[in-house]
Amino acid sequence: MAADRRKIVLEFEKPLAELEAQIGQIRQLAQETGVNVSTEIEKLEARAAQLRQEIFNSLSPGQQLQVARHPRRPSTLDYIQIITDEWIELHGDRRGFDDPAIVAGVARLAGEPVVVLGHQKGRDTKDNVARNFGMASPGGYRKALRLMDHAERFGMPILTFIDTPAADPRLEAEKFGQGEAIARNLQEMFRLSVPIICTIIGEGGSGGALGIGVGDRLLMFAHAVYSVAPPEACAAILWRDATKAPQAAEALKITAWDLQQLGIIDQLLPEPIGGTHADPPRAAATLKQALVDNLAQLKQLTPDQLRRQRYDKFRRIGRFATAPPN
Repeated sequence: MAADRRKIVLEFEKPLAELEAQIGQIRQLAQETGVNVSTEIEKLEARAAQLRQEIFNSLSPGQQLQVARHPRRPSTLDYIQIITDEWIELHGDRRGFDDPAIVAGVARLAGEPVVVLGHQKGRDTKDNVARNFGMASPGGYRKALRLMDHAERFGMPILTFIDTPAADPRLEAEKFGQGEAIARNLQEMFRLSVPIICTIIGEGGSGGALGIGVGDRLLMFAHAVYSVAPPEACAAILWRDATKAPQAAEALKITAWDLQQLGIIDQLLPEPIGGTHADPPRAAATLKQALVDNLAQLKQLTPDQLRRQRYDKFRRIGRFATAPPN
């Protein structure tokens, strides 16, 4: 992945990092002096494991957003390389563009041919600039739609991985039809007769996420986020102050737990303690099992049943109840 493997410590992880540094110093001192301190190290490691669990079991929405944006968090390509048996990436939207912020291709999952596509962020500044920080242009959404049409033609299930702060907001993207490209994807994904499973692996922001987010099942990792707008943008709109993003994150109900309670996501995927970046193979195994299980269920449905249930699922989102009259 990235060449620079220096550990990145988030603000709320500093007490844990200090304790781990202390353990490292004691271990090094023991090696230099030959003193047996294994009992003391075991106690400190047990305390570190307990502290890590306490921290990650009580994250605020703003802190979960930091975890979802962690530079070491596994990306779409990372998961594809781990969970698929074969992978052939395809390029281009057949209109002269190939957006690197969206990766797409054909693969085999547990032996079954599937079409896989998703947002792709970079690992460092140079890579992020090349991939526009995972913010797709109209060409990216049209490339995704081209691959989805391919899946429909050959009866292949579609797997999408969502990880973007938003769609490309630049003037050039609007010039080439950003709104139309996203709206077209929404319309077309409702008509497809093959199973579609969407997974939020990191940050699901605004229409950029929805452009590949209409499916029969919506899965979400425990520390991922999903929102109508990035909290910074929400804070700037409501309070004209982007520093109030933590308050906006709280109000937006962006966490997997909140969205499960609201009936928006279908399955919450547990993460290793410390986030998916702490143990990518374990996170990938969880994701693969969930995809295989959900595909087995969806394959029992007819195309008409898939379309009807998909439509009904999204029609239920946003319902509200009013208090009975006195």
